[in-house]
Amino acid sequence: MGKLDGQVAIVTGAARGLGRAYARRLADLGARVAVADLDLRSYAEFEGESTAMTADSTVEEIKAAGGESIGFEFDIADREAVFAMADSVVAAWGRIDVLVANAGGGRGKPAETTATLVPPDLLELVTGMNLFGTIHSCSAVAPTMKEQGSGKIVTVASYAGLVAGIGGGYAHYGANKAAIAHYTRYLAQELGRYGVNANCIAPGVIETARIVELMGGGRGNDRVNPEIALRRHGTPEDCAKVVEFLCTDLSDYVTGAVIPIDGGWNRAG
Repeated sequence: MGKLDGQVAIVTGAARGLGRAYARRLADLGARVAVADLDLRSYAEFEGESTAMTADSTVEEIKAAGGESIGFEFDIADREAVFAMADSVVAAWGRIDVLVANAGGGRGKPAETTATLVPPDLLELVTGMNLFGTIHSCSAVAPTMKEQGSGKIVTVASYAGLVAGIGGGYAHYGANKAAIAHYTRYLAQELGRYGVNANCIAPGVIETARIVELMGGGRGNDRVNPEIALRRHGTPEDCAKVVEFLCTDLSDYVTGAVIPIDGGWNRAG
């Protein structure tokens, strides 16, 4: 028996990388998983992500392993589309027990995204992908979870939302991730009385196939910053294990927490 047998999970941004790892982990635990992304085959943008796939999509990978999954393609910044997805999940499976609001990311180059120089279009795009998308997702599942009297919500911040990067680049991304962390604390205060837990994870450098390619190819643990206590970069499974903790009964008395998954990265400003 899996810890999530009979439960229903939604994972946004689950077509590749970390979101894919979360969706597959929850399916392995017995959940029926709704996989949401702008493009369910976005893994094709990166050779390493494509090579990692064992089927045509995360949805098909879950089905091939004996699980139940449905897929949705929409822009996470589109509130109506997010709510329509949540309604479709309830119509198909009758409930929503878990949300992993993973969709997000950054755009632009560090030199053009400092606090005073970030272009308005990039600021709007990244805020929509991250903060607005997270708020839309949580708002869409909250009524169902309140009615059930139970639920687990996991939002996704970043190390960049806890510590400002040297030089100030990617300020739009870091500020959004900081906002997500604090939004989650407010979310926990609202939903706790309904038996709903809301927590946030803050990954550091996690070597998805995409990140490995962006770092120049090859695993980077031979050049890890010595400020990382464990002297290695993280893996998607490192993050998926924490998501498992936050989505099961192991974390029943944990809410409003922001959990770094960064190997003990110790850097001040």
